[in-house]
Amino acid sequence: MADLKRTVLYDLHLGLGGKMVPFAGYEMPVQYPMGVMKEHLHTRTGAGLFDVSHMGQVLLTAKSGRIEDAALALERLVPVDILGLKEGRQRYAMFTNNEGGILDDLMVANRGDHLFLVVNAACKDADFAHLQTHLTDCDLGLVTDRALLALQGPAAEKALARLVPDVTDLRFMDVAIRQWDTAELWISRSGYTGEDGFEISVPEKFAVKFAQKLLDMEEVAPIGLGARDSLRLEAGMCLYGHDIDTTTTPVEGNLTWAIQKARRSGGARQGGFPGAERILGELDNGPTRRRVGLRPDGRAPMREGTEIYASPDGGQPIGTITSGGFGPSIEGPMAMAYLPADLSEGATVYGDVRGKRLPATIVAMPFQPTQYKR
Repeated sequence: MADLKRTVLYDLHLGLGGKMVPFAGYEMPVQYPMGVMKEHLHTRTGAGLFDVSHMGQVLLTAKSGRIEDAALALERLVPVDILGLKEGRQRYAMFTNNEGGILDDLMVANRGDHLFLVVNAACKDADFAHLQTHLTDCDLGLVTDRALLALQGPAAEKALARLVPDVTDLRFMDVAIRQWDTAELWISRSGYTGEDGFEISVPEKFAVKFAQKLLDMEEVAPIGLGARDSLRLEAGMCLYGHDIDTTTTPVEGNLTWAIQKARRSGGARQGGFPGAERILGELDNGPTRRRVGLRPDGRAPMREGTEIYASPDGGQPIGTITSGGFGPSIEGPMAMAYLPADLSEGATVYGDVRGKRLPATIVAMPFQPTQYKR
């Protein structure tokens, strides 16, 4: 652990009994004494507080000062409609490479005169360098003096409103700047669990006090990486480096919902992003493989790396599981895999688990219904 970084909440995690593990270059809590299963279920019924301060926070401003120029600049790197993103709103995006693969996925918010990006921890240095190299018409700032907290679950609004009353006005994917104590909070109504909730960027000097205020509330419990993973998997959300990476396109990754009409063939600003030829071709003609949801029969989970076959014996693998585990809310195993695109929902495939081929059914995602406040 000697070379690992620590977030400003490290001592708080230890005080709460957090079990620390290496993750994306940081020492992060994988679970607390409550345990992964109870932490997961608490988030689904109450409110869970996650430390996500290891994520990258980036400010992007056009040198012209015009938000439209910042949006068009970022569109050179993502297949997403940023120009159409209204002030006070955010959307999901992905950086693509020249082959159409995904360099990282991120959130982009329009904050009036600049864009605010949140990128994955393991990719943040590479992402920042990528932005600097390609967006020379913009000023960029990697935020290093702020923590990032996620408050997720049906009781998240009630809990946060005790400290910031007007967060009740925000809807899913709204962003706002609010005051608490003398701190400026950057709040979005979003998250990575499928539940209603918020992500809150807090100045580091206020982060421990703010987190403790939330944890003192009866509804709120600290949640580690273990439950974060099972929650996002139940919600059918991708984990970068596992379910999406430089070898998967957004279309293969079943992320076509994130590519708006303006950037598609025939759209107002079609193409113009790395890998556009392949990505637009797959949008128009379909990919050869696609990320799908699987529900294995029985209780045994099919983990990442499990090879998938078309039949119970013989033949070559037709795909591989990228994320898999047991879903506490759905009380059964679940997985995601890349399989031939001509396989439809309801089809049975077979996962090789310790030398035995066990059946699994292709199903729609999310596995657990989402609870966003629209």
